[in-house]
Amino acid sequence: MRTWSSVTLPRVPGTPPPLRLYDTATGRLRPTAPGRTARMYVCGITPYDATHLGHAATYLAFDLVHRAWLDAGIDVHYVQNVTDIDEPLLERAERDQDDWIVLGLRETALFREDMEALRVLPPRHFVGAVESIPEIVEVIAKLLADGAAYRAEDPEYADIYFDHTVTGKFGYESNYDHETMARLFAERGGDPDRPGKHDPLDALLWRCARPGEPSWESELGPGRPGWHIECSAIAVNRLGMTFDVQGGGSDLIFPHHEFSAAHAEAQTGVHPFARHYVHAGMIGLDGEKMSKSRGNLVFVSRLRADGVDPSTIRLALFSGHYRTDRAWTAALLSEAEARLSRWQEAASLPAGPAAEPTVVRLREHLADDLDTPRALAALDAWVADALRRDGTDPAAPALIRSAVDALLGIVLQ
Repeated sequence: MRTWSSVTLPRVPGTPPPLRLYDTATGRLRPTAPGRTARMYVCGITPYDATHLGHAATYLAFDLVHRAWLDAGIDVHYVQNVTDIDEPLLERAERDQDDWIVLGLRETALFREDMEALRVLPPRHFVGAVESIPEIVEVIAKLLADGAAYRAEDPEYADIYFDHTVTGKFGYESNYDHETMARLFAERGGDPDRPGKHDPLDALLWRCARPGEPSWESELGPGRPGWHIECSAIAVNRLGMTFDVQGGGSDLIFPHHEFSAAHAEAQTGVHPFARHYVHAGMIGLDGEKMSKSRGNLVFVSRLRADGVDPSTIRLALFSGHYRTDRAWTAALLSEAEARLSRWQEAASLPAGPAAEPTVVRLREHLADDLDTPRALAALDAWVADALRRDGTDPAAPALIRSAVDALLGIVLQ
């Protein structure tokens, strides 16, 4: 699958501190420790609707991770999937009397446009579930052969399920108790009441073909993959095991990331799937999480069509910490527009206060679990001094422009 165009990042003088990120599995803030190449997997969209600000907040958070590693001189091997076959896509296509393939292609194309407009650095591999079906089938066949998967006791549809107990470590990533896991499994695409399963928490790996549903021929019989197995197969086959960061929104902690890890660990015998499990908070509107099911979405494409500068969108979302659930409001957007205007004015001056200390603080805050509120405050302080004409360094505005571009993805004209 084709990814989107990248941008050239300016080099910023100086050396950043090591990036530390909060790890959901251990509940601790820990340094990332990639070698020459950092490996990151971030779960992508199910393309049945346009990119909303909840999506944008997640991908912008991991864009900061990407930029921080590049700033440290580390190569980044970034992989992202697209769930271009799954129940929500098929249900939306049926509801709207649309072709599910056309719907998926159209919304994926719009997602690429939105990411490019937001200056999100693209993944090296942007991989659809459909194009990955042969490798997914291979993984499922191995899990079956190893006794980590089984066919449901159903004479009509012997779907294949994963035995969630097989690794002996299930639950280490989310740290949820059984009651919470059962509730979230039912709410987030699981089928706990499906007859023929060994345990209500076992997750679907391969859905046998049903009349009127898309399916693919395979050694497993005609059918299509479940949700979690696609990310497991795509990540392992491109990044290997124990890669640096597995990322996504906090609503993916369970069941999706828990099962993705369990599938990979059962397949390979290696633990853990990732060194860091990193999760972004939810964006709300009118007191509720922004989601397609609630219909309370603010679309990136609509903001762009209304003439909103993508840098303003970045600034608005960066005003809150990436791990916090937070609200999107008209006031938040207005504040970001005013902030961008002040920054642009200061960065266009012929001289300003020495910028090196501000760049040091900017890097320190971003390295501290992507603390964007403090990073923006450090830049605000420099801007305030510059606008008071409190500085005579002719190189300072250009250094601020370069740092803000490279580290925050914001262009100051």
